[in-house]
Amino acid sequence: MRFSIGNSGHKQATRASNPTHKVGFLFNNDAMNTAESIDDKDKKGEALKNQRFAMLTDIAKELSGEVVFPTYFDAVLRLRKVLNDPDESIANIAHAVSVEPLISAKLLQLANSVVFNPDGRELVDLKSAILRLGLNTVRTSALSIVMAQLVRAKGMAEFSEITHRLWEHSIQTAAAANVIARRLTNKNADEAMLAGLIHDLGAFYMLYRATQYQELRHRPDSVKYLIIQWHESIGVSLLNALGLPNEIVEATIDHDHMRATPKTIRTLTDVIYLANMLCGGHFEWLMQGQTELPLELAAIEEKYGHLRPEIDALATEMASSFA
Repeated sequence: MRFSIGNSGHKQATRASNPTHKVGFLFNNDAMNTAESIDDKDKKGEALKNQRFAMLTDIAKELSGEVVFPTYFDAVLRLRKVLNDPDESIANIAHAVSVEPLISAKLLQLANSVVFNPDGRELVDLKSAILRLGLNTVRTSALSIVMAQLVRAKGMAEFSEITHRLWEHSIQTAAAANVIARRLTNKNADEAMLAGLIHDLGAFYMLYRATQYQELRHRPDSVKYLIIQWHESIGVSLLNALGLPNEIVEATIDHDHMRATPKTIRTLTDVIYLANMLCGGHFEWLMQGQTELPLELAAIEEKYGHLRPEIDALATEMASSFA
């Protein structure tokens, strides 16, 4: 599946000398110097830096044209079109879902989980499952299922450690966003869960694209630094291409940039920021060996840490349903 990608207006280019600026994403060249030289023992110093820069230039050229995702993302787009149509009946929606066996099976499993079926009344038909879950949950779940497939794709094996870490973080953030929205705001908890789930879609995209470059497949450290620098901006473009609501797209902007903790949670952006940080959004610092917990994160933990048991329980249930 292919999407056109252009400037999202986010992180505009400032120096034409960097080829990556052509797609509107500012890459910090200094980060390339800090990656460990285990990538290529035959190249050191400036030569290794130039090789990394060449890889980034190739990816930038790809991004300036089309965004490519696995074909099974087509299922999500088809379902979103049906699910977003207010005139569609539940019967028609159930039929549209039924043509995707994996999604159908997972939705039935989710509808019969403890979270949605506390009374233990098991459902066996898709229409009843959709009614129990609600359309917002079906939308979120469909995307979750194909993202889980992407994580387990054969070509992603070289980056299994990174992809599984990102997936676990995405599930945790989705659960945290749901709990925070439900407990502390009047925001739609299902919408918050969806935003939390896809806030790092740009990182997944970069990993998927990296598998198509022989040089990058064996250099996970270089890919990590690519993700650190680009994943937020690329994610904004991807979410726009997927047709996600503006509020959700805006909520993912600069989600890994530390800021003052909001005194009152007023917007979906506040929800996603807090959920992301509460669930290890500081992974960038961990990647770079900075192990001290920033004061802002400590303050978030102190104020919202009491929600962690509920977040962990929901995340465990979600991971089981989407596995």
